[in-house]
Amino acid sequence: MLEGLQDFATSFPAWAQWFAIALISAIPFVESYGGSIVGVLMGLHPAIAIAAAVVGNVVSMLAVVFGAHAVRRRTVGDEQLSPRRARLRTMFDRYGVPGVSLLGQTVLPSQITSGAMVGFGASRTAVAWWQVLSIIAWGVASGLLAAGLIGA
Repeated sequence: MLEGLQDFATSFPAWAQWFAIALISAIPFVESYGGSIVGVLMGLHPAIAIAAAVVGNVVSMLAVVFGAHAVRRRTVGDEQLSPRRARLRTMFDRYGVPGVSLLGQTVLPSQITSGAMVGFGASRTAVAWWQVLSIIAWGVASGLLAAGLIGA
């Protein structure tokens, strides 16, 4: 998969490869951390790779947050939770928006966790801000790791 994403990004002209990184970072499970790694590995400057990955992930996450908020506003009712969603609800009840935003990306993509939190009734503004912070943190850490700037 990493090779396919890298092939996609390198198929763009050199001046537009940052845009390709933003596009792939909007994909759930690729996120800012995967996009920044792909960007660095294909030779983009780490600052450009990380920034593009963060922007792509943030844009897709915000679309989900605002969409989930609109859906929740129109339809609020009881529903049966899938086992994965029940696990996320337990995390949400225990750690709140900050905890799920910062740690949730180890379990599910930011698009899913943010939509679920808004669906659970969390403030869309709080979810958006904490998710942006998390996306930046994960993207920077992954990009720097890929660039070899932080040691193991």
